[in-house]
Amino acid sequence: MKLIKNSLFFTLFIHFFLFSGLRAADEIKLPDMGDSTGTLISPAQEKLLGASFFRSIRSQLEISYDPDVQQYIQTLGQTLAANSDTPTQDFYFFVVLSDDINAFAGPGGYIGINSGLILSSDSESELASVVAHEIAHVTQRHIYRSYEASSRMSLPAAAAMVAAIIIATQAPEVGLGALSAIQAGSLQMQIDFTRDNEQEADRIGIRILERSGFDPLSMPAFFEKLQLASRYYGEGAPEFLRTHPVTSSRISDTRGRAEKYPYRQVPDSQTYRLIKAKLRIGSENTKLNDLVVYFTNKVNQGTAEQRAAMQYGLGLTFIKKQQFDKAEEIFQNLHQHYPKQQEYLTALAQAAVNQQDFETAKKRYLKLQQQFPGNIEYQFEYISILLKSNQPRLALQHLNLIDYRYQQHPRYYLLRARAYGNLKDNVNLHRYMAEYFYAIGQPNTAILQITLAQKDKGLNFYLSAILEDRLNLFQAEILAIKQLQEQ
Repeated sequence: MKLIKNSLFFTLFIHFFLFSGLRAADEIKLPDMGDSTGTLISPAQEKLLGASFFRSIRSQLEISYDPDVQQYIQTLGQTLAANSDTPTQDFYFFVVLSDDINAFAGPGGYIGINSGLILSSDSESELASVVAHEIAHVTQRHIYRSYEASSRMSLPAAAAMVAAIIIATQAPEVGLGALSAIQAGSLQMQIDFTRDNEQEADRIGIRILERSGFDPLSMPAFFEKLQLASRYYGEGAPEFLRTHPVTSSRISDTRGRAEKYPYRQVPDSQTYRLIKAKLRIGSENTKLNDLVVYFTNKVNQGTAEQRAAMQYGLGLTFIKKQQFDKAEEIFQNLHQHYPKQQEYLTALAQAAVNQQDFETAKKRYLKLQQQFPGNIEYQFEYISILLKSNQPRLALQHLNLIDYRYQQHPRYYLLRARAYGNLKDNVNLHRYMAEYFYAIGQPNTAILQITLAQKDKGLNFYLSAILEDRLNLFQAEILAIKQLQEQ
């Protein structure tokens, strides 16, 4: 996680340098992009930077594309964001598959929550308190304000940034992409949130929690639990505690603020329980046989919903162990008793895929698409099954119907490449593999794919022009990264 932290803060440092930090340098003629009391960066520029930042994150971290996990964290995050002081702010929430207890916010409203943090929470309100806290850091512009408070920039760093500005002014998309993709290298930078930043994020976060129907007391409760646990970590304390230091006075302050709101007992949603069960199975250090014991010991404990969540976890473990008959029996029973709980139908669909019963899987994913039309991952799963059942042309038809908002998703490019590969269309196979690798932050591999496409005999003038344009963009980004790293 240290690598991610350095990359994140370096990206944000560059962001600030580009749009505010150099205005005072008389010898550099740059447009006045605004000051700390106004807008430091236009919405379009911030969107570009955010997308570039997320490409960098994808290249370094394992992001969950599980349809249920992604829909849950997006729904939770958007519910909280809608009750913030700036509900029109764009946010994108995602889960990082890592046992480390961490959460972070990047430019453009991208907020990542580690699976380890979700598993460490004892209630949905505790999880919501961390997400609300990160939302507050974004809405209060703490990342930008932290840069202004820093005076740790060296002359070599300044020279590197001027080069980056030139690139960004000549080709903004290329320049911003390079800036987000670069690693810190010799310019190790870290901008820590100040005590005032943390207190403000706590205060705003508690208000967001209360407005969203969660328990405000969950924030101090979760902080207290992390502080207690940190005594046993030593130098290996969770990354969240290093970037968001938790002190006794901070816990006391958040508790005092939370107690001003009326007491409310907030039950966990069943989806929260199911997502925790699913993420537990994907944990890095958990063996399947241990999971069978864990879930079996709990299937008869608690409320009916809690028992169902444990049965669900046991069924998913049986899928991992390829004991499909046992899994099918569990999920059919759960689906019969809770027909509106989508996770049970998703599990049935996935069990069919794992058994290579593609006809049954297609029917189940079609049903999921009809019931939950906004879940793009269900559409991607259905198209994947079409490819597995050797129906590439039908897969392309469905890909053409994907909403434009999702046509820059790595999985969209990968599925399109597979479809063309099945049709022996090597030009488009390599073209879309190039877009896939670029989307996950690997421009060098993207260039290799473009080169392979350009050498193919099936290349026509139209595709040649597209490939050349994309090649120029990828090469310019790599050159920008190299120039910055050499400073």
